[in-house]
Amino acid sequence: MNIAKVIVDVPARQTDRAFDYLIPEQYLGLIQPGVRVVVPFGPRSLQGFVVDIDSSSDIEKLKPIQELLDIEPILNQELLQLGGWVTDQTLSYQISSFQAMLPAALKAKYEKEVELLKPDLFSSMPSLLQALFQRGLTVPWSEVENKPNLIRLIQKEIKNGLVEINYVVKAKGKKKTHKVLYLNCSKEEALQFLDSMKAQAARQKEVLEYFITNQLDKVPRIFLKQDLSTTDSPIKALLEKGILIEKDEEVYRDPHQDRKFKRTTPLPLTIEQTNAIKPILASIETNQHQVYLLYGVTGSGKTEVYLQSIEEVLKKGKQAIVLVPEISLTPQMVERFKGRFGSSVAVLHSGLSIGEKYDEWRKIYRKEVNVVVGARSAIFAPFENLGIIIIDEEHESSYKQEENPRYHARDVAIYRGKYHDCPVVLGSATPTLETFARAKKGLYELLPLTKRMHDKGMPDVEIVDMREELRQGNRSMFSTPLFEKLQDRLQKGEQTVLFLNRRGYSTFIMCRDCGFVVTCPECDISLTYHRSQQLVKCHYCGYEEPVVKNCPSCQSDHIRFFGTGTQKVEEEIGKVLPEARIIRMDVDTTSRKGAHEKLLTAFGEGKADILLGTQMIAKGLDFPRVTLVGVLTADTMLHLPDFRSSEKTFQLLTQVSGRAGRHDLPGEVVIQTYTPEHYSVELASQHNYQDFYMLEMGMRKLHQYPPFYYVTLITVSHPELTKVVAITEKISTYLRSNLSNQTIVLGPSASPIPRIKNRYRYQCMIKYKDEPKLKLYLKDLLEHYQREMQQDLQITIDMNPYMIM
Repeated sequence: MNIAKVIVDVPARQTDRAFDYLIPEQYLGLIQPGVRVVVPFGPRSLQGFVVDIDSSSDIEKLKPIQELLDIEPILNQELLQLGGWVTDQTLSYQISSFQAMLPAALKAKYEKEVELLKPDLFSSMPSLLQALFQRGLTVPWSEVENKPNLIRLIQKEIKNGLVEINYVVKAKGKKKTHKVLYLNCSKEEALQFLDSMKAQAARQKEVLEYFITNQLDKVPRIFLKQDLSTTDSPIKALLEKGILIEKDEEVYRDPHQDRKFKRTTPLPLTIEQTNAIKPILASIETNQHQVYLLYGVTGSGKTEVYLQSIEEVLKKGKQAIVLVPEISLTPQMVERFKGRFGSSVAVLHSGLSIGEKYDEWRKIYRKEVNVVVGARSAIFAPFENLGIIIIDEEHESSYKQEENPRYHARDVAIYRGKYHDCPVVLGSATPTLETFARAKKGLYELLPLTKRMHDKGMPDVEIVDMREELRQGNRSMFSTPLFEKLQDRLQKGEQTVLFLNRRGYSTFIMCRDCGFVVTCPECDISLTYHRSQQLVKCHYCGYEEPVVKNCPSCQSDHIRFFGTGTQKVEEEIGKVLPEARIIRMDVDTTSRKGAHEKLLTAFGEGKADILLGTQMIAKGLDFPRVTLVGVLTADTMLHLPDFRSSEKTFQLLTQVSGRAGRHDLPGEVVIQTYTPEHYSVELASQHNYQDFYMLEMGMRKLHQYPPFYYVTLITVSHPELTKVVAITEKISTYLRSNLSNQTIVLGPSASPIPRIKNRYRYQCMIKYKDEPKLKLYLKDLLEHYQREMQQDLQITIDMNPYMIM
């Protein structure tokens, strides 16, 4: 077994297979599937993943592996298998699938070192190891890599917990350490030292007494200095005398270290919650895989069902993954899990630094935690004994990755659930049509929660027709009912959440004389005005320019701002309700680390009357004093060229409405719209998912969309328009001639945003019910255009698109 099959780090069609390499003698028995290696590939050396070990190869002269990067597999057998499955499902490259499973720190440049974890066992270690660690607790890997006997010994001691391998990442994800002082003698010897010390060494005595009276063997230097209000000098003197020794020890970067989490205990369940949790607990007990849809209205206590299910899993010595949408990974959500399960929770989300993510991932890899709460990529947490996977707000589109590999976290969760024979729980007040249809069909088990906790009623919702407001001469962005209710809440000292699905000041700038709209020079999209910086910006490619005073087309000065953004709303409230304290939350105000948390904490502490924000305030927030929710424009998403636009509108309005009246005070919601008659607006105001589901299913059936048909989207982009059109035309023709007559191929047509970053974009959509060879034909297409794709052509294939833009 001296041949390793390696996937190399070149994301390209022709290299997307395992290459055979010879395992050098010094690495025999060390290299196993799941480790990373460095291999020669053409003129250069590349990183690769070993996926298999074999005893023979079809190739006569094999190159040897140059370097071993991991002693223990970084991807276990399940994750290797999962990588193959993700590659097949998403038509991506195997290397991309493996990279998606690892934290960024492991993809960067790194240096490796061996660390001694138990220095107190130094004298009983084999002489080879003693020689290695005689100069310090950490040794560069370069001193070990060409000594196979030493590597074998290290491998053995890793299993015993005596040593470990660390990746010291250059510029990214280094281990964080602090200095720890150890007492270098027995307690009796320390007392003798203390007695023999001179009177003028009072500060040294104080330090030594600290160890003796507190019965300590070790203490971090910084804590000792704080507690005794002392300087470095007495410590230095004791180090020189050999009474104390000092070591650098690792501390995890804890993004939540400044916060104390109050321990919570399980709450008594309502009858509905008890009925919902029973089947989940039965699956946990019997180790059976089943997908459950926990379909509960907002505020019905889904989180408590999750927490108590996880508790059962932990009692069985198993592990849990909880996925929450990125924007609802609020401090409140983290607090609920940390409060219940303490330090056995790791949290993974995009707000962490590379080093913090690396530390959280290592806690999981080292089996120091049993619960992971995180956004999409946390589904790849390297657990080996999963007992439950939970996806909260399963309808959220952020669970779908929009670049390669284009996986959906729900599909990966179900795959892992089958592998581990464990339940998968999908929770939502507004499940996607596909999920609800599967539950109706019996593929998933439906667990309904129809009532809010403590029998609280759903908030009253009022729909305001903004066309009527205009007819009555109200040109403000606040309708009369909303403005009156805002004033009322200010007088009562209650809080309001105002929701607008746009950031910036206004959506576009137009000349009233000639109709010219200021657009991005590199994308076919209007620029958004950001008043605080006096700039217009493209939200697609990042282009920005100063605001123009005159129309670039006809030089008129009648250039005006149209549409409404969060900055403009904030300014408007300042004019009409000057006494109102406002917190604005959008991408601009929350881009700094920790800003999201600070703003929400301030609002929770009552430091503002109005929380104004974009989508990030629609989910997971639970504030007792919020009694009014205002939706300024319900139509933003309704008119997008996307077959899911009605569904997304319904979900968003229902979720936002759910922020009001969650506690003792009753809640009200005002939805402002220019299309009050649209069924998604009307039914969201009635909290009526069932009727919405029936109506929308009728529309989907009529227009041949999911869940009645599968959809695949092919997008072609290139700097030359004629080339894009010609290639998309050829692709459509090829597919029409090869696919069955029941399959519908639409296109070629220009994408809804026809140009981004000076690249023209065309697309073709395939709708089908059963097309077993579709993936083969699509792979052939990619194969055929491979050479051109190495130059300027891009062809992206999304097997289950959530963004048609």
